[in-house]
Amino acid sequence: MITYEELHKQIHEITEISNVFLYLIEERSMCDTKITCDLFFDYVQKVKEHLELQDNHLYTAILTDGDSSSKHVADNFMSGSKEIKRIFQSYLKKWSNAKGHHLRISNYDKFRQETQEMFDIVLKRIQDEVEKLFPLVRSISGDMQKVA
Repeated sequence: MITYEELHKQIHEITEISNVFLYLIEERSMCDTKITCDLFFDYVQKVKEHLELQDNHLYTAILTDGDSSSKHVADNFMSGSKEIKRIFQSYLKKWSNAKGHHLRISNYDKFRQETQEMFDIVLKRIQDEVEKLFPLVRSISGDMQKVA
């Protein structure tokens, strides 16, 4: 069982880490610290878990019980999820080494710019979930506490 409270907790953690990480990388010397790298990989894990949770649990009610308009919204969110995962994977491949648990910053300005863009994509997605997706699931299921 997944609750809205759990989803909101995930969103809060992702947003909080995003804000701290973006603040830290404004100073180039902070990018190479263990703390910054740990924070980055924690962020990566939380974003992946959040998207997977939605893919595995959130769209079922909409696709099963929703009308054609609702199903269209679910389709848009699912295709958006695939695109975010694709962009995120490309970003990770370029700027990080998961096995070595470190960032690979060959061009600091480009890294900072692309990181801001990537994080903005995730934050925009989260905002859309809260404003559009969650209310839609609630209206279809009638359950204000549990998602699935």
